[in-house]
Amino acid sequence: MNTQRDPDSPRLFDNLNEVVSRLRESRESTHKVRHRGHIRELPSRNAMHEIVEMVSAVLFPTHYGRPDLHDANIDFYVGDTLSGALSSLAEQVRRALLFSADERDPRDGGLVDKAHDLTARFADALPDIRAVLVSDLYAAYQGDPAATSISEVLLCYPGCVAIIHHRIANALYRLGVPLLPRLIADIAHSSTGIDIHPAATIGNSFFIDHGTGVVIGETAIIGRGVRLYQAVTLGAKRFPVEADGALTKGVPRHPIVEDDVVIYAGATVLGRITIGKGSTIGGNVWLTHDVPPGSNVSQAQMTSTTGM
Repeated sequence: MNTQRDPDSPRLFDNLNEVVSRLRESRESTHKVRHRGHIRELPSRNAMHEIVEMVSAVLFPTHYGRPDLHDANIDFYVGDTLSGALSSLAEQVRRALLFSADERDPRDGGLVDKAHDLTARFADALPDIRAVLVSDLYAAYQGDPAATSISEVLLCYPGCVAIIHHRIANALYRLGVPLLPRLIADIAHSSTGIDIHPAATIGNSFFIDHGTGVVIGETAIIGRGVRLYQAVTLGAKRFPVEADGALTKGVPRHPIVEDDVVIYAGATVLGRITIGKGSTIGGNVWLTHDVPPGSNVSQAQMTSTTGM
């Protein structure tokens, strides 16, 4: 016997007005969490997801855009897609500036002008961002014997998706755009399982193999030609605290990884320590001290080609 109620039954909506009223009271009074108490024009996560997809298509049109593009129409496609991406991005930048500004009228033309300027500067950086990403792609192709082509890396490797998001987010972060870089980083985290703070400094030819569970903190500095495997953490050992008990913001607290370092799966590297150039950190190592160049660190021992 079917005991389900008719979804159109009036009984289903008997207390609808009461629930809506109580939700309003919670939203506007008892449990109010709106930014600065009144701002509704927040940046949109969905809009940023679409913008990153469009920018990715601009950078790699046949891989993330349309696979049927050819020489006669590819520039038109890139121009049209970029135009749409920049228009949407400018609005999201305006909202982000409003989010971080002092009390201000959202119709203030100064925010619009600044948003357009920042968006134009971001557009100017796209060729350089693509050049760095190509170095990352070659690092993945050359560093993984299972990779059969650059196209396979672009289409199938979550580490590639995460680093594309990071290069875009980091460019916006360095321009001083608030909030949006964190949204982009979290979008990548949600889809790849790789968590890279947009402020992290990462050199060319960076490769994350497999990638799930990788965490790279805000003040981490990574050199050229570095390779990480899944579940690697470049984190903070401790969090400095102010006199009032609040956490100190912005102090260097994450590792420095110099050029050509390899860190294998499950390694945890904590604090403002330096891993010297050309070192190898083995799987599941817990590391909280400096490592000289050329070292090989495993769970049982540490050796160095420099005679340590």
